[in-house]
Amino acid sequence: MKKYNSKHDAKQDEMSAADLEYLQKHEMSRRDFMMDSLAMGGLAAMFGLSASMPAWGSIQPPEDEVVRIGYLPITDATVLLVAHAKGFFAEEGLKSEKPTLIRGWSPLVEGFAAGKFNLVHFLKPIPIWMRYNNGFPVKIMSWAHLNGSGVVVGKHVKAESFADLGGKQVAVPYWYSMHNIVLQMALRHVGLKPVIKSQGEPIAADEVNLQIMPPPDMPPSLAAKKIDAFIVAEPFNAAGELLAGGKMLRFTGDIWRNHPCCVVCMNEDQVNAKPEWTQKVMNAIVKAQIYAQQNKKEVAHLLSKDGERYLPMKANVVERAMTLYDDDTYASPDAIQHPEWNSGRIDFQPWPFPSATKLIVNELKNTLVSGDTTFLNELDADFVAEDLVDYRFVKAAMEKHKGWENAPGFNAENPFEREEVIAI
Repeated sequence: MKKYNSKHDAKQDEMSAADLEYLQKHEMSRRDFMMDSLAMGGLAAMFGLSASMPAWGSIQPPEDEVVRIGYLPITDATVLLVAHAKGFFAEEGLKSEKPTLIRGWSPLVEGFAAGKFNLVHFLKPIPIWMRYNNGFPVKIMSWAHLNGSGVVVGKHVKAESFADLGGKQVAVPYWYSMHNIVLQMALRHVGLKPVIKSQGEPIAADEVNLQIMPPPDMPPSLAAKKIDAFIVAEPFNAAGELLAGGKMLRFTGDIWRNHPCCVVCMNEDQVNAKPEWTQKVMNAIVKAQIYAQQNKKEVAHLLSKDGERYLPMKANVVERAMTLYDDDTYASPDAIQHPEWNSGRIDFQPWPFPSATKLIVNELKNTLVSGDTTFLNELDADFVAEDLVDYRFVKAAMEKHKGWENAPGFNAENPFEREEVIAI
């Protein structure tokens, strides 16, 4: 098994009140991540869009060809940031503005819908909702990364497996997420029932109460024993370990082999109107995927507070989030049960496998969320895999830039198809 290790001082594992306070104040605000409304009513309520904002169908992307990136300060945005920082857009003859850090999914979606950004990363259920519940012409252009998430339990919790989460409070970042899907798959596998109950309401021994919590609140809430565990994207798992004394229960990439999480998205109208521009953008993205996969430690420092400050976390936290995936370190609990998969804590490859899209659509229908899910009832997974994703530009870019073949999970004989592997 290929292992990516990150050395760190033992003192870094001790909870720092100052670090936790910094995390809450400077990472992303509570308001920005309150996504309860994601499952409610109309799109305006779901994403916090202004009532005065014009209908999405009437919005046209700007005519200029400057790359304007909007991103959240998480490792899911790595390839967008690397493409800018390393000059890959410029190599394609493209002008690109400095990426705009957005502190929540709500303003990122609104900015993208209004045409402020023409290149973003979204968690995969977001474009599914946007396109099929609200008719916005969003297209998935490639994957942003593989894996990159985990389940962290508090040091006050004696847990060696998902079965030990019975009767516990577990935080998820929002209902429509890969995190919620994978967590509930694992809970059902061990005979536990996901529930959504109010605080103070009794929780049965065979129930696990799920609650929405902004990622920056997760490490301090875990340290304060307000929750027993959380599942989230990096670098908040690393922050939970280093700043809150939490333990990694299981990496999600060890449950669903090389799963997608965030995807690179563009406006379909702009894609169709400017195919040459789109191809150049995707050429840069694919090159960034290859670079990030081959230079994780360098990229972690580049993105961190100690580097180019794309992410407001220190280098040791980001480096851990991107490189530390070691059997010995994560032996108790046994967070890596499938070392033969040869995965990393986070990996980078661009190809949007249709099989994964189909799995997500189908599993969303079996996932407990708060609110109305009727739009999913008639949604056909095969149709979504063809309609939501544009495979043309990423495939051409992969033909131009080689090196992605070395990423985990690729079959050289059949690189554009795969069978999804779930092993809980």
